[in-house]
Amino acid sequence: MTSAAPAPLSGIKVLDLGHTIMGPCAGLLLADLGADVVKVEPRDGCPTRRLPGFAAGFFATYNRNKRSIALDLKQSEGQAAIQRLAATADVLIENFAPGTSERLGCGWDQLATLNPRLIYLSLKGYLAGPYQNRGALDEVVQMQTGLAYMTGPPGRPLRMGAPIIDILGATFGIIAVLAALRERERTGRGQHVRSALFESAAFLVGTHIAGSAVTGQPMPPMPARKGAWGVYDVFSSADGERVFVAVTSDGHWQRFCEKFGFAELGADRRLASNAARSSERGWLIPELERQLAKLPLMSIMTGCEAAQVPCARVNRPDDLASDRQLIEGGGLLATVLSAMGGDGPLVGLPALPLEFSEGARFGLVRQPPRIGEHGSEVLREAGFSATEIGDLLATGVLAHHQATGGSP
Repeated sequence: MTSAAPAPLSGIKVLDLGHTIMGPCAGLLLADLGADVVKVEPRDGCPTRRLPGFAAGFFATYNRNKRSIALDLKQSEGQAAIQRLAATADVLIENFAPGTSERLGCGWDQLATLNPRLIYLSLKGYLAGPYQNRGALDEVVQMQTGLAYMTGPPGRPLRMGAPIIDILGATFGIIAVLAALRERERTGRGQHVRSALFESAAFLVGTHIAGSAVTGQPMPPMPARKGAWGVYDVFSSADGERVFVAVTSDGHWQRFCEKFGFAELGADRRLASNAARSSERGWLIPELERQLAKLPLMSIMTGCEAAQVPCARVNRPDDLASDRQLIEGGGLLATVLSAMGGDGPLVGLPALPLEFSEGARFGLVRQPPRIGEHGSEVLREAGFSATEIGDLLATGVLAHHQATGGSP
């Protein structure tokens, strides 16, 4: 946190057994808010460290501000170690397939007897019900809930361009954790809380369910929808850029026409209201496309800004690295991209989209860790003797510590 005050979750101890996105994202939220989050990895590291292609940045994105311990939980000694760590933890996060945490000796029933104050977060494909033992993935539930149907054009369901359901499920899970921590203050007891991909995706399409009930018709996919606003479209500029313009009120329309010199359109009684403009889209949008295509991008952007009409250049995600709002507002954190930790290129990755009093933001305290970087340190803090740690290293249950700076 950029102020001198302690971070809100300072003093909360978390064991993050998560993998891929949903679990690590939940751990990241707690870590950025100041909790001491220990990432528990297999001896050879989280598989996310080695993913190729579009997933190559997963580890760096979701594992900053954490410490790492690498344990073989398939061995009884590893299970005993995680149970000792859980005995003094406040929160444990897992997103294993159903039944896996129990086989690894770290299920809720196994740990709750050791630590009745533990908040145990399970992130699954489905909550309780007929599907609860099914496996699921972000894209699977986007298809299952109709979210992909709504995103793509008719007949071409399309997943959203980010792992939004993994992130949303993790966020809902952390809401449950924070509520359980608050309840623990009153009762002195922890509890098992859950969040899931399917139900998170279903929450997102709630407005479409309601819309269908109100109109009596299935909602059409977003590319084929009947828009609520007359001008709410992507246009081309004279210099080959693309820009989204949102004229959503009559005041917007009047200022838009005045600023861009569209006097005839502004005086046209057929366009006097948003509802009227919506009904005239068939000729209005092509006319605006023709007029705006004469102007360079910056003229459209500055004109819309002066008219107080929302607009945006159509960017790629990598364009955000030079975005003034993120840079000047402290919204990018210089993060090491090497999935194995240590040396690697730095890139500005988004900070939590939160701001506390006096502009305080949550920043980077630790770079994403090397595999098992803090293993011995974490075990010592939990009361393990040097002999016990040496035995775990010698038997291969604990990965060897790999030194690095571990700081921004």
